[in-house]
Amino acid sequence: MIHIKADEQLFAQAGDVKFGIIHYEGMEAGNIPSMLVGRLQLYIEQLHTELQMKEWADYPGITAWRKIFKKTGADPSKYRPSAEALYRRIKKEPSAPTGNSSIALNNFFSLQYEIPLGIYDVKAIKGDVHIKIGSETDRYEGLNGRTNTLNGIIGTFDEEGVFGSPYVDSVRTSIQDDTKDALQVVYFHHDHSIEQAGKMLEAISKMFIQVHGGDSSIYLVSHENQKIDI
Repeated sequence: MIHIKADEQLFAQAGDVKFGIIHYEGMEAGNIPSMLVGRLQLYIEQLHTELQMKEWADYPGITAWRKIFKKTGADPSKYRPSAEALYRRIKKEPSAPTGNSSIALNNFFSLQYEIPLGIYDVKAIKGDVHIKIGSETDRYEGLNGRTNTLNGIIGTFDEEGVFGSPYVDSVRTSIQDDTKDALQVVYFHHDHSIEQAGKMLEAISKMFIQVHGGDSSIYLVSHENQKIDI
């Protein structure tokens, strides 16, 4: 069992954010199925065309998460929320999805809902999980190829330190082709109601299992429900 707890100070600074938690068991991750590649590529190409004609302010999710970064003490122009970073990459180049299918699908959900998501290998998570705002001493090797400092940014922590955030996730807990059990964190902003968040988690879980098999359990961490056990 993993105990997951959100810090009270987080809500005091960030406002009414919520954290969707999906626990997948018995999944089969690996190369992206050709059917999924085609679907994702079509979506990315359509989004690339749309992005040429819109401003960043036209995307409520990106705007909302930039505001949250400011509230928690990070400069969103320097430390971009991961969903915005994905959008900017696709605006430049509608590259085809490659690599692990669970990571590709996780990125698709982030683009579809305009919010950050992270997905982590459960066997690499050590002990319980604490969701809180990081400090300048919280450093980790990220999937962006750099050593990152989580100062003023919300993060997920275990006994060994940071392993995820709505900025960039860590190498240490990244999904591998042989991952069987995964923990997905969905970062909802203040405009998402409890009901909306629940429906989105159901849709994410359903599509993920259709591709990877296995079973899932869904939870929601909020100011009203700061502790869960999975």
